Amino acid sequence: MKDALHILFVDDSADDVQLEQFELRQGGLAFTAKRVERQPDLVEALREFRPDLIISVDSMPEINGSTALRIAHAACPEVPFIFVSGTIGEERAIESLKSGATDYVLKDHLGGLVQKVRRALKDAEDRREHRKLEEQFRQAQKMEAIGRLAGGVAHDFNNLLTVIVGYTEIILRRVPPVPKRGELEEVLNAAHRAGALTRQLLAFSRKQMITPVVLNLNASVTETQKMLLRLIGEDIEILTVLDQSLGNVRADPGQIEQVIMNLAVNARDAMPQGGKLTIETASVVLDESYVRGHAGAKAGPHVMLSVSDTGHGMDDEMKSHLFEPFFTTKEAGKGTGLGLSTVYGIVNQSGGSIWVDSEPAHGTTFKLYLPRVDEPLKPLEPATPAVRVVAGLGTILVAEDALVVRKLVSEVLCEEGYQVLVAQNGEEALRLIENHPGPIHLLLTDVVMPGVGGKEVADQM
Repeated sequence: MKDALHILFVDDSADDVQLEQFELRQGGLAFTAKRVERQPDLVEALREFRPDLIISVDSMPEINGSTALRIAHAACPEVPFIFVSGTIGEERAIESLKSGATDYVLKDHLGGLVQKVRRALKDAEDRREHRKLEEQFRQAQKMEAIGRLAGGVAHDFNNLLTVIVGYTEIILRRVPPVPKRGELEEVLNAAHRAGALTRQLLAFSRKQMITPVVLNLNASVTETQKMLLRLIGEDIEILTVLDQSLGNVRADPGQIEQVIMNLAVNARDAMPQGGKLTIETASVVLDESYVRGHAGAKAGPHVMLSVSDTGHGMDDEMKSHLFEPFFTTKEAGKGTGLGLSTVYGIVNQSGGSIWVDSEPAHGTTFKLYLPRVDEPLKPLEPATPAVRVVAGLGTILVAEDALVVRKLVSEVLCEEGYQVLVAQNGEEALRLIENHPGPIHLLLTDVVMPGVGGKEVADQM
């Protein structure tokens, strides 16, 4: 319930309204009041005054109570409507309640007005909260369904790209430097760009391979800020407010940097005339009250990463589609619509939650909450340099349900000199493991296959 209320009185008697206001203030209610007694004034007040509660008499010379109730419910059906009358009988009272009135009070029993107003306001707030939770739940279900679809599409598309990239690289190794070679290299470059899009879809659907480590978001922000200074532009001020006692989280460092970059780019695009970009970190504790009002959030200690801008902001309709893949308000060619959906997927895959606060012309704030871990930072291990195998020795079992991928992988390995066993699913791979007379030195398998999956094959090898 709000501290200050807007109460609209529909009454032709200023003295009666003054008495009702006195009763409400004596009962501890703080509010702003407006009185109307004509239908045009009522319509205007509903639009401009935006009442939290309507208190109306049953009849007036200009408008009767039933008409006032009908107009109010058409304009703002969630606002409680209480009749105050000196003549209303039991039959008329029941009829008004059936028509949608919240309650009624007799003028010679105004002592009960405060209690009925408080109850009506509380019930209205409970209904709003319930609808808000229902909407968040529906949104979460929608995002989950879109995620499954996006993951399936990305997986199938990745298989096709694997074949395109693989055979193009094979041909490039075999073709001498001739003019046509450049065209093949363009094919390869385009396939790699398409691969980047599928990785973003996989991030959204939480199916991207990640390497989580214990890290501190302050270090991630500081490291990313160097790139942001070149990316954002001189007309945007970048401000960082970092909690020096910040706790640690477990996440993939590369993905966290991508989250910060994507949110910063989104903020930049929302400030075409310049502005301020603020990146903030803090250690917070999400309580049960917060969790109840924010679907997907979990109670407990978290680390917050906040990215705010002073841009043009968003309305509720835009916010409802914000994290959907390929949703964008930019003109054609200016964006893929995958930046924020990637952020959503990464945060969820890291066990966290994300919330956005925005209003048109008032900027936007994204708040990410990642679970805090009580583990120390570990030094990064130096990268192992890639080693080119000159000739292959040994037997490799390839398990892959996609024919084109299976054929490509087998061809590449055979070309390197390996003996290759091929299985088109997990069951066939297990039979080969059991029946092959010699040793199998390596299993190269798809993870998800019909029936027996790759992990089960690996566990039984």
